[in-house]
Amino acid sequence: MTAGSAAGVPKRILLRSSWQTVNIGDIAHTPGVLHLLETYLPDVEVTLWPSRIDNGVEEILKTRFPKLRIIKGADDLKRALAENDFLLHGSGPSLVAQKDVERWLDETDKPFGVYGITLPRQSSTSTTPVPPEVMKRTIGVLNRARFVYFRDSHSLALAKAEGCSAPVLEFGPDGAFACDLKEEERAIRFLEANGLEPGRFLCCIPRLRYTPYWTIKNAPRDERKHARNEEMKIHDHDPHLEAIRRVVAETDRKVLLCPEDQTQMQVGRELLYDRLSAKEKERVVWRPDYWLTGEALSVYVRSAGLFGNEMHSPILCIGQGMPAIVCRWSEQTTKGYMWEDIGLGEWLFDFDVEEDRRRLPETVLAMAADPVGAKEKAAKARLFVERRQRETMAQVKREVG
Repeated sequence: MTAGSAAGVPKRILLRSSWQTVNIGDIAHTPGVLHLLETYLPDVEVTLWPSRIDNGVEEILKTRFPKLRIIKGADDLKRALAENDFLLHGSGPSLVAQKDVERWLDETDKPFGVYGITLPRQSSTSTTPVPPEVMKRTIGVLNRARFVYFRDSHSLALAKAEGCSAPVLEFGPDGAFACDLKEEERAIRFLEANGLEPGRFLCCIPRLRYTPYWTIKNAPRDERKHARNEEMKIHDHDPHLEAIRRVVAETDRKVLLCPEDQTQMQVGRELLYDRLSAKEKERVVWRPDYWLTGEALSVYVRSAGLFGNEMHSPILCIGQGMPAIVCRWSEQTTKGYMWEDIGLGEWLFDFDVEEDRRRLPETVLAMAADPVGAKEKAAKARLFVERRQRETMAQVKREVG
């Protein structure tokens, strides 16, 4: 008998998520999945098993989800393993907590599922393929899941090719699509202080090929990654620079340069803002400090759309029906291809392809010039995502019982 099967005791889900807080996308995974569970499994008790919830994130989660239980130590974890009926691994760039899933299986022999991950072909530290023995072990764990939802079709195809045979093996949107955190007052103050009027500005997110975590964490600089960043930084931001220049020259829109992680404020200044003329800077706002997911989302929904080299700010936008363009490259996982999966292939750009780099400014300009058409396209993608959310949560409900 599982913990939740006794009369009068609610079913209990242990959510393994919250990977880090230096990136608003990693923050967004957790409230997104919690929102879905709140909507589709309202009677289920949820406990969060986090990696990091510092930087004010714990307080934000507790405010939005006051009934949420959060594991805070070995005793809490031991109790959670015993009490919960089902382990749900949240969205991420891989089976991030694979060792913890293996522990769940070894110590409880209770069911688990995976919700919206990428299965990477290459190592997170390089473009070299994942070693066969590592892939085999991951597939072995996934084969024991009740369901595995991949957030992009390339990962799904790879899993099938590698022999994944979970009973339910399908595309399932990244949990961050459902994030609804908001900090309205803070966002409004920021916009008013910087002369940004609702619907009359675009957001632009810079990003290097590899996140230079050594600039914000106590870690040695990775010289290989640093060299690659230096080699490609102009190449990867020139299309955005041209897009910004055309927007301010050919429309009445402004542009906000803003971050998705704590390393990107300086990137945006060096590679975009400082390369603009004084006249162009009159229509461009550079945000010098990091923000959390709620404030960012409250700004995004007041914009005319977003473009840049990141993934989860676009996800947050589409989740709210706002237009968003994604640019990617080979150093990233295949997560960007989810834009094709949700019907937004025209807004996906591969910066390793020269034709894509050339057509980016024109596409940004078209989004700025036709806000009604852009919102209609975003709304259609949102409807598709919401349908898959209903279907995937129905499966979670069946498995939890």
